[in-house]
Amino acid sequence: MPVLPILKDNQILRLFLAALFSVSIVSAQQSNCSLRPDRLPDASELRGFHLGMTYDQVKARVPQIRFGHADEFGVSKTSISPFFDPRFDKASFADVRTVSLDFLDGQLVTLWIGYESTFKWKTLDEFVAGISKSLNLTAEWAAKRGGRQLSCEGFSVFVSMIGGGPSIRITDEAAQEIIAARREAAAAAAELIVIGDKTTRLYYPPVCSAVANVAESNRVTFKDKDEAEKAGYKIAKDCQ
Repeated sequence: MPVLPILKDNQILRLFLAALFSVSIVSAQQSNCSLRPDRLPDASELRGFHLGMTYDQVKARVPQIRFGHADEFGVSKTSISPFFDPRFDKASFADVRTVSLDFLDGQLVTLWIGYESTFKWKTLDEFVAGISKSLNLTAEWAAKRGGRQLSCEGFSVFVSMIGGGPSIRITDEAAQEIIAARREAAAAAAELIVIGDKTTRLYYPPVCSAVANVAESNRVTFKDKDEAEKAGYKIAKDCQ
């Protein structure tokens, strides 16, 4: 009787069941949080900030704040340090070390708050329990990168301990997908750009390594080879 093939089949079955069990555990650890970002309560721990705020709304909350210019993807970032900056109301920002804000197209899409070690919840477990109650987050948190993470409908919450104090990051995941898509589109477009040399009137396709020999001061860009040729440029011999 062929025993070895049967044993092998049993081993494969056990491995398959083990893998399936592991996936079930991971799935269980993933969030079953159905809360949407617009349903997050105005918890005092967030100090008046929430996803979706505009520049004007943030400015009304923090008149001292300054906003930088948005990059080519519509992203701008800024931060405040109430604990170190004497211009801030210490009562309003009690136990808050730093607040970092990321905007997309003028709306707040990532909120990060780092608290001092004097904050009321001293440990990660205490912070998870406390912030879950404040934000009505009833799902189980998953361990991730030295902290805990919860994924809800369209946003995620990550908490960890930094510098002896707890921290929280709330992220609009739909906005992150938009940013990633814009970056990918820009990268794809950049791959199509043709570089011309103003002195030699030659152009170099994006896949031609010889373009590295063209000085930055002599470079001119075209959206494609047709535009370069219409401008009177010819393809470099090294790229043919």
